[in-house]
Formats: sequence, structure tokens, C-alpha cells
Amino acid sequence: MSLAHPAAVPKHRRALPLRVGTRASPLALWQTRDFLDRVTRFCPVLRDAKAFEEHQLMTSGDLIQDRRLAEIGGKGLFAKEIHEALLDRRIDFAVHSLKDLETEMPPGIVLACTLKREDARDALLPGPALPACDPANPFAALPKGAVIGTSSVRRQSQLLHARPDLQVTMFRGNVQTRLRKLAEGEAAATLLALAGLRRLGLEPEGSVAIDPEAMVPAAGQGIVGVTVRADDTELHELLSGIEDPEARAVSSAERGLLAALDGSCRTPIGGHARLLPDGTVRLTGLVARADGSFLLKRVAEGAASDAARLGDELGRALRRDSPADLFA
Repeated sequence: MSLAHPAAVPKHRRALPLRVGTRASPLALWQTRDFLDRVTRFCPVLRDAKAFEEHQLMTSGDLIQDRRLAEIGGKGLFAKEIHEALLDRRIDFAVHSLKDLETEMPPGIVLACTLKREDARDALLPGPALPACDPANPFAALPKGAVIGTSSVRRQSQLLHARPDLQVTMFRGNVQTRLRKLAEGEAAATLLALAGLRRLGLEPEGSVAIDPEAMVPAAGQGIVGVTVRADDTELHELLSGIEDPEARAVSSAERGLLAALDGSCRTPIGGHARLLPDGTVRLTGLVARADGSFLLKRVAEGAASDAARLGDELGRALRRDSPADLFA
């Protein structure tokens, strides 16, 4: 249901303020405050300045900065503590980057809504010493043996598959931290989600968006998701009223793919779906080795109403045709 349909507003006014949980990073705060603005436009009773109470929570993924996420558990590292607060009733709902959420929610928690997707693509950001990149072939401008900063095994695997001569160094931290490291010359270039750069107004001059077929994004990239307790039917009803149907369809396909693959946190997995004009969902899935020595990419299409099953079937096919040790 769109914002133009106020019928989804709960009939009974809840006790205020509603407590919203979020990570404390600049991007997480931007996403949370943008979401609250959408809610207040949809539900006039919540326009009171004291309708919401923001709770900034530190997660394991925020606290551990000296190792790759894959080395410290990967899945759910940016949501675990937030969901604990939700189950303990310290907060009423939580706003997340969808790609940070587990494919299987903890018992008692549901994904209440997904918001309209920002651009899902990754962007290549060259450092100050590099020439401008050609959008048609962005990796061509990278010198032989250049050091690229990223902590994502998904990005690393696709980059090294295309350019095995390159070297990868770990870049952790929020968007601003990674941009600072790039400016200080810690790497020749880096890769970041275009959605985050745009939301923060930090898309640098010279950055190049990479076609999602050339660099398959993470499942859920560019989508904001909101979780609630499963028993909070009133709040679930309110939040479902601002659901973006296209975001729900493509995220269902991508998360279905991810769940079927069920790789370890060290398995590079990509998933990107888009809704075609005729209502069909086109899903690209990828599995690879972190060193780029193996990469398998497949495409499938199906009805939007059957998006989760489409993802599941493509994920199972990719798993069947990949080396078993990728999922150990």
C-alpha cells in the first residue's frame, strides 16, 4: 500500500513516544530519520515532535574494526544487538540496511516493511593519483598490481576474477572513514555502495557506477528494511502501509537466493533483482571464491508474486553447480 492510502493507519492510537532502534553511523542515522519522515507524512497522528524516541545502539560489527566481517561471524553482526533490544522491549521497531539482516529473522521478530530502493550498484572510487575511469570499462584505469581497499569478499572475488593482477587490502569503517583512507593514499581505489554515497551526499567526482551484471551487488543493497516484534500487530499494520511493493518483490527474490545458498560468512555471494515493465522479476545470482579463481553467475526470471521461490530455485541451482567446499 502506498502513502496515499491512510486506511492502513491503526485504529487505536499507541502510547507515545515510539522507540526506534538504529546503529549510530552517519548513514544509519540518515536512513532512520528519512524513514521517520515518511512515517509522519503517512500517519498524521505521529507528526508530534515527541512521537519518536531515537535509540542509537552499538553493534558487534561497529565495535570490531580490525578484522573482516567474514572473520568475526559475518551474518547479523550489524543487527544482533538491535534485535536483542527489540525482544527485550527497550525499543519498538528498528531501521536497517536490508543487506545487514539475516535471511532468517530471530524468533519473535519479523521484517515489517521495505522501502523504495536507492541505486543498488557498487561504485568504483579512484584515489587522487589515478586518472578518471571509463564507465564502460571501469577497471581498465587501474594500474597493474594496484592496491584496492575493500573488506567485502563479494567485491574482492569479482574484482580479482576480472583483474587477477590486483592486490586487495582491508578497508573497514563507515563511509567517511573509507573515503579518508582513500584520500590519504592507503589504496589506489576502493569500492562502495552507491546508495550510501548518494544518501550522504558524498558521491565523489570521478566515481563510476558499475553495471550490476559486471559487479553483482549484495542481496538487499540500497534497500532500507524495518523490523518489529511479531506480536506487535498494530505497529506491523502501520508499517506495512508504507511498504514499497517493488522493493518487497526484488528483496524477496534476493533473500530467497541467499537463504538457499546458505553459504558461510566467508562465501562471496551476490544477488540482484529488478522488476521488468511486464511485471516479471529478473534475478542475477553469483557465487565465487574470494581469490576470484572460481565464479559462477546465473540469471532467472519469474513472476513477482513468486519472487521468493524464484530466488530459492536459482540459489539451489548455483549451489548444485559449485564446488562443495565453497559452502563448508
